[in-house]
Amino acid sequence: MDVNTLTSVYFIGAGGIGMSALVRYFLSKGKKVGGYDRTPSELTEKLIAEGADIHYEENADLMGEDFRCPDKTLVVYTPAIPDTHQELVYFRENGFEIQKRSQVLGMLTRSGKGLCVAGTHGKTTTSTMTAHLLHQSHVGCNAFLGGISKNYGTNLLLSESSDYIVIEADEFDRSFHWLSPYISVITATDPDHLDIYGTKEAYLDSFRKYTSLIRPDGALIMRKGIELQPALQEGVKLYSYSKEEGDFHAENIRIGNGEIYFDYVSPLGNIRDVQLGVPVSINIENGIAAMALAQMSGVSNEEIKRGMASFRGVDRRFDFKIKNDKVVFLSDYAHHPSEIKQSILSLRALYAGKKLTAVFQPHLYTRTRDFYKEFAESLSLLDEVILTDIYPAREQPIPGVTSRLIYDNLRPGIEKTLCRKEEVPSLLAQKDIEVLITLGAGDIENYVPQICEILDKK
Repeated sequence: MDVNTLTSVYFIGAGGIGMSALVRYFLSKGKKVGGYDRTPSELTEKLIAEGADIHYEENADLMGEDFRCPDKTLVVYTPAIPDTHQELVYFRENGFEIQKRSQVLGMLTRSGKGLCVAGTHGKTTTSTMTAHLLHQSHVGCNAFLGGISKNYGTNLLLSESSDYIVIEADEFDRSFHWLSPYISVITATDPDHLDIYGTKEAYLDSFRKYTSLIRPDGALIMRKGIELQPALQEGVKLYSYSKEEGDFHAENIRIGNGEIYFDYVSPLGNIRDVQLGVPVSINIENGIAAMALAQMSGVSNEEIKRGMASFRGVDRRFDFKIKNDKVVFLSDYAHHPSEIKQSILSLRALYAGKKLTAVFQPHLYTRTRDFYKEFAESLSLLDEVILTDIYPAREQPIPGVTSRLIYDNLRPGIEKTLCRKEEVPSLLAQKDIEVLITLGAGDIENYVPQICEILDKK
């Protein structure tokens, strides 16, 4: 279907962070945009205010007349939607063109130069940082992000003149196989989504297949030391990066007084005294990947240095809510053992000697079943752990799989509590908190305002 002949686009799962960027994109192109989502959220309410026609009941009768012409309506759905969804069934039975979100993103990468960030973790921050570096430079970009940029208050950036498109390449459901990257970063290949892939080998094969999709005139920037043998087309350049070694890396790292500076080393030209706008040690590595993408896209060294200092981060990615002499509280989307470990180590570096407490809401029964020992190992780096029930998302319960699997494997001597998520605020009110982080990709975020209120009173 030609984007130019479309008059309307309908989204099933419109409130997802990735889907909502496409909702905004098609609204910006003057299309009629509507859709369904299961529950109202701050994001869906914003989309409605911006012009989208969204409802929350699974009912084909609630769809407006604008979305009933198969020749002029594109239907976009998220893989989390079941095949039995009434509205999806209606569109299938009536001959509509139906595409996954990733297919639409793939179409967009073929129309420009896709700067794609893939990996088990780190991709949202790295892609948002990349988008900021390009957007604030003379190069510009379009960007479809997996989080809300704090610099811009949105997950979509548009440019009338730039043909660069920054995209978070999602491996869930092999979505990234629809993309045609010009340059890609791969941040990590720690196995995840084993409910989809089954084995670690199948997961790595999927990344290998993804690398084969990079355009022959393009490049792959791969984090040094990750387990992956890329399958690059002839002509694709291969680079490595990491915090301290590789083609792109950092030297002379200085951490202190809540600030981080380093010298960026690159085959395209070094940059001295780079300041991290979000001074967290994991962002050194994320920043190196973003700076490499920006440099290869023509952003000047001076623009890169300015952009790194002015980057304000992403909602729910090491997101500071309270930061004063008495208490620190932040929210983080981390939901994989490796991510959680990195978050905790970053906190340890920033707040040496302070008591670290985390509230962790496991995400998915399958992920908990597959990685409960690894979750326990990462969480054991804390001083105190508060575990809530598993957030099911798209899954049904699995017998015997609960948060207690993690709880029972935490190191001896650690302070630990198992509770329902609703009990978290009152529990925290009774505790002596120095540094607190909420971890998880579920709805634990909904309790953040209440937690802020409690800690402010203290």
